[in-house]
Formats: sequence, structure tokens, C-alpha cells
Amino acid sequence: MDAQPNRMQRQLERLSEVPGFLRPWVRNLVLRRAVPFTGTAGLDFVEMSPQRVEVAIANERPVQNHLQGVHASAMNLLAETATGMVVGMNVRDDCVPVAKELKMAFRKRATGALRAVAVLTPEQRATLQASDKGELNVSVVVTDEAGVNPVECEFIWAWIPSGPRTR
Repeated sequence: MDAQPNRMQRQLERLSEVPGFLRPWVRNLVLRRAVPFTGTAGLDFVEMSPQRVEVAIANERPVQNHLQGVHASAMNLLAETATGMVVGMNVRDDCVPVAKELKMAFRKRATGALRAVAVLTPEQRATLQASDKGELNVSVVVTDEAGVNPVECEFIWAWIPSGPRTR
């Protein structure tokens, strides 16, 4: 049995009311307002589902390094956003996701624009629904225009109750 849609899923489902050709633009607008730094960097929310999130970043001047490639911090933002969004699509409404740990190893020079794809297994999705707190390792793959994986990433996300903290 699949879990009921959470708050984020319900909000994104409302985009079905928007004409198809406008949906990607409106989705980007809504998500960039929710997390303003993603708009500053110009992230493009390509796919948003409870199982898979794909986010892209163009190789443009505001996010470039001294080699005219996507800056390491922008790569981190890209991967963190993809993993955070897939967790956010599955966490219970009474909980909030929190980035706990990240590891990023730079393996190759990136060429052009980048895409990050984060996925959750059915077991991970069930774990997010079963408890009001916990943690899990979220898979993410970052690929450049040449089909190369310039970085290897590991993100551990936690979730905690969203109510007031007790001592």
C-alpha cells in the first residue's frame, strides 16, 4: 500500500491545473520561492516524483569557477537539492527533513551543464513514513553534458518531528 501524498506532493499535484506548456516554468517558480537559493543559482527542477527527483544547472557565468565550469559549491547545491527534494516528497507532514552529512569526491572535470538524479527505494520511502525520526543514505548521481560523473556524492538525511523542540 502506498502512503498518502504529503504536503509537498499535494502542492505539486496542484500544478496539473496549469496548462502543460507552463508547468515546468511554474514548478521552478514555486520551488525557487520555497528555497530561494535554488533560484539564485538558477536550478531547473526537471522531474519531481516521490521515487525520483531530477534537477539541472546550466553552466552559466553566475555559477562558474575560474575554469569556466560549474563551481564545486554549485555542484554541491545541485546534489543536495535533488536529495533533499526526494526526501521532502516522502517525509510525513508532521516531520521536517534535515541534511545530516555529505561527502563529495571530485573525480573529473565537469563539461557543460549538470544534472543530478536522486532516488529512493520503496523500502526507504516506507521507512520515512514509519517513524517520526530517523536517517537514511540517499542515492544521487551527477552527470555532465558529456555523460561523465564528475563527482561522487553521498548524502545522509535525517527527519525529525516538526513541532517545538523539547529539552
